[in-house]
Amino acid sequence: MATMAEGLEDQRIQLAASDWLLWDKNSKTRDNVKYLLANQSTEELRKCFGSRMEFGTAGLRAPMGTGTSRMNDLTIIQTTQGFCRYLEKSFSDLKKRGVVIGYDARAHPPSGGSSKRFARLAATAFISQGIPVYLFSNITPTPFVPYAVTHLKLSAGIMVTASHNPKEDNGYKVYWENGAQIISPHDKGIAQAIEENLEPWPQAWDDSLIDKSPLLHDPYASINKDYFKDIQKHCFHRNINKETKLKFVHTSVHGVGHEFVQSAFKVFDFSPPFAVPEQKEPDPEFPTVKYPNPEEGKGVLTLSFALAEKEGARIILANDPDADRLAVAEKQESGEWKVFSGNESGALLGWWIFTCWKKQNQEPAAIKDVYMLSSTVSSKILRAIALKEGFHFEETLTGFKWMGNRAKQLMDQGKTVLFAFEEAIGYMCSPVVLDKDGVSAAVITAEMAAFLETKKLTLSQQLKNIYNEYGYHVTKASYFICHDQKIIKELFEKLRNYDGKNTYPKTCGRFAVSGVRDLTTGYDSNETDKKAVLPTSKSSQMITFTFTNGCVATMRTSGTEPKIKYYSELCAPPGNSDFEKLKKELDELVSAIEKYFFEPEKNKLQPKPE
Repeated sequence: MATMAEGLEDQRIQLAASDWLLWDKNSKTRDNVKYLLANQSTEELRKCFGSRMEFGTAGLRAPMGTGTSRMNDLTIIQTTQGFCRYLEKSFSDLKKRGVVIGYDARAHPPSGGSSKRFARLAATAFISQGIPVYLFSNITPTPFVPYAVTHLKLSAGIMVTASHNPKEDNGYKVYWENGAQIISPHDKGIAQAIEENLEPWPQAWDDSLIDKSPLLHDPYASINKDYFKDIQKHCFHRNINKETKLKFVHTSVHGVGHEFVQSAFKVFDFSPPFAVPEQKEPDPEFPTVKYPNPEEGKGVLTLSFALAEKEGARIILANDPDADRLAVAEKQESGEWKVFSGNESGALLGWWIFTCWKKQNQEPAAIKDVYMLSSTVSSKILRAIALKEGFHFEETLTGFKWMGNRAKQLMDQGKTVLFAFEEAIGYMCSPVVLDKDGVSAAVITAEMAAFLETKKLTLSQQLKNIYNEYGYHVTKASYFICHDQKIIKELFEKLRNYDGKNTYPKTCGRFAVSGVRDLTTGYDSNETDKKAVLPTSKSSQMITFTFTNGCVATMRTSGTEPKIKYYSELCAPPGNSDFEKLKKELDELVSAIEKYFFEPEKNKLQPKPE
């Protein structure tokens, strides 16, 4: 039976590959398909044509290469045609307003694909339909796209980037007219429109037509000017910045961030940070790092540590390649370097931004309209600060698409959204960008450090002060790699049917479970009607366990990588300052979760590389 099904599937794939040859005008990917067909390379054809990239709320993210399952000229044309038709249905004034398109420096010579090439083809699709396009003439940080959408009052935005993914990957990230990433049902509507518009339009491949078109605009100079003018509003200690002896090292990890962080430092009146010379120019090969992701910690920062030692710099600021995330490291008195986790930097920035706001707003009533947000897998430190200081805290589902959309709703109600963050080193420090922004976060972190220096405090010491005042929040997060969707599904199904059908675990090793929330099925044991309050999604796995010792742990799948992630946090009330004891308790619980809930040997899971 399976053989017959496989035979039919292979026939379908052969047909898909033949259709491809009718439409693809990129000689590299065309020749590759011809070669695979001529050599009957069934396995490779299955990889290329076995499925179409799924368009989700994060847009697209896949390796560059040949076929419907990869990012290439033809799939970009098809995706943009579908998106264009969906926007035409959604906005009657699309031809008046238009869209913005940005791109990073990624390239894949074997398939002739690059972010810039994909951005030009996307622009061609819109312009061929009479829709104005604001196409950046050069690489930009991802946050410039959502900024441009709201600043220029456009209908939508596209950013061609794969952020910190491996060098072979690329992505297509979509923003709605409100300046936030799309959420459901737009993803489903766009996905359907793509399926209905697969055949390239007559002018689809002629990207030279955009250069002569009056519909093409270059927002590069004006957005550069206006963005920095806007983030300057978050500069509160210009004199300290001017005078500080504190030195900073910055790395853009072969991405786009160098020039923009230099500009941010300039508008805040800082001396320029020392740039890691081997990593400051954009390079799609990412030659000096194994993974171009500063979240992976010390391995990515080796060259930054060396430069900091040489220049006597105490603080390192590292952006990921599209400059929407920020990692921070500080040299300790012992001479060791501490890389702050996303939760620790979130605590520091949340404290700092609130402190600056409070200084500017002495009126006691003003605080009732102030909000901060974080995602459900991030530390609850902002909740603790909010409770004590009197502002509002809300948590959303994982990802900035939820925080950006919620922030916009609150702002439309006249509320002030000061800050939002997620543990994956993403920070929204200014409401002018309704997404994570590593450029503004870098310079605001620098100002905080310079201010603390005048009080003879380091970032690490201030973090301790925050925990002493608002309660220790000890966190631990990691992941396992798993490429087999079947194993992932079975792992989560086992947790849902642990002691018989529809029963979740009551213990994990010596730790007792007091509550379970499953955002895949919509179950929450802590609610009276047993229904989860946060939105649920059947397409992704996510279960949160609460333990009687006050620990909260979440297991979830990643939308963009072959990972099963976990996040854990132990919150102690203010006054409980035995950090080591809390850390030991959390470490033991995490080991139990790995052993009993993940079962890495049985499920053949690869641990996070050291």
